[in-house]
Amino acid sequence: MATVAPEKTSNTNELLENIKAEIEAKHVELLHLQFVDIEGSLKQVTVTAEQLDDVVEGETMFDGSSITGFTPINQSDLYLLPDLNSFAVLPWTEEEDYSEARFLCSVTNPDGSLFEGDPRNVLKKTVDNAEEKGFSINVGPELEFFLFEQDEKGQPTQEVHDQAGYFEPAPYDLGERVRLEIYKTLKKMGFTIEASHHEVAKGQHEINFKFDDALTTADNATTFKWVVKTVAQQFGLRATFMPKPVFGENGNGMHVNMSLFDEKAGKNAFFDESDSRQLSDQAYQFIAGLLNHVPGFAAFTNPLVNSYKRLVPGYEAPCYIAWSSSNRSALVRIPATRGAGTRVEIRCPDPSANPYYAFASIAAAGIDGIEKGLEAPEETVDDIFSMSDEERDERKIDNLPTTLGESIEALTNGEIGKKVLGEFAFNEYVDLKQEEWDSYRTAVTGWELDRYQAKF
Repeated sequence: MATVAPEKTSNTNELLENIKAEIEAKHVELLHLQFVDIEGSLKQVTVTAEQLDDVVEGETMFDGSSITGFTPINQSDLYLLPDLNSFAVLPWTEEEDYSEARFLCSVTNPDGSLFEGDPRNVLKKTVDNAEEKGFSINVGPELEFFLFEQDEKGQPTQEVHDQAGYFEPAPYDLGERVRLEIYKTLKKMGFTIEASHHEVAKGQHEINFKFDDALTTADNATTFKWVVKTVAQQFGLRATFMPKPVFGENGNGMHVNMSLFDEKAGKNAFFDESDSRQLSDQAYQFIAGLLNHVPGFAAFTNPLVNSYKRLVPGYEAPCYIAWSSSNRSALVRIPATRGAGTRVEIRCPDPSANPYYAFASIAAAGIDGIEKGLEAPEETVDDIFSMSDEERDERKIDNLPTTLGESIEALTNGEIGKKVLGEFAFNEYVDLKQEEWDSYRTAVTGWELDRYQAKF
């Protein structure tokens, strides 16, 4: 499911003819034109297949003032420009003489220019900046999710779908059939699925799809979450990518594997067989950039109040800013594969993140480390979770932000967020997150009432 830039390319006519043939062959009647708001929530405008030519020309208009973080009411007209390579017939709609399809779209202004508040355009700008420096960005995320039972009204309960543990098979793993249907659906939509299994927590699952360029992967992550939720609903279940839905259990992570391809040298920029770890100077500099900037982009990779209830000791999620070639208690890890597969894994992101912002900020932070020639600190080989505060201080291992409030402060004081998003999108995002944090910190919770109301 390769993705091209939204502007027309030399193969547009061939792509369009193939799409028209598939629309005719599968009796597609409705086209869903999809995009995301600044939180990464999927939105869509639905038109009839007869309007395909107008759709391809980017003539579908919508009210941008009704989308979180987009335009004010007096400048509300925006347009959708589809990525032709994102076309997919939706398997769950297919009948003998009827089906529906979708396009992922970039958002444009009335004059045809790319709308700066569109997260897809934000990531595209980061990809373009990397290409100017001679790099292409490859990304492979690992998204975890829970399956919950629903009540008689179709609302999610707190009862997980099964009691299985890590890698357990059926009959303990009751989600196996759900994952199989998700796999089949994604495959029909062009995904290459590499692995599927039950995760550590009860009711928790993971399905991994093949890495690709950054923009394609962000599109795929967005599609993946939509498909998982849709298929789960067909089984009477509710899927959630909420970071920490169950107290006392592991939360949902989205480990992000990233590598840079050196276009001039024609090879993976992170691999150097002469190094003791077979890592290049650029790999170490990229790691240093991540460690240096992670407090300032955590509000993108871990965007919710709930995100910071996952980033606590004892549940495998990283809490401390360190790196290692193997140690999974570190924030940044280097998986064992070398050669073309050499990559850096950052383990703090969670799947509630807007993937376009998350991938853009991670890539920009790492590339900044390369540009500035930053030096990575000493590798941490020991279990960081078992260290005392004094030991971590001695080794100069800092904490990740512990609340959304801390992350917002680091975001506003840092340089990566403004550089990646641009002033308009950055201000909208900060305002949204500050409102969320203020709402949370001023709320009176059930925990407080249970603990204090009768006592005081």
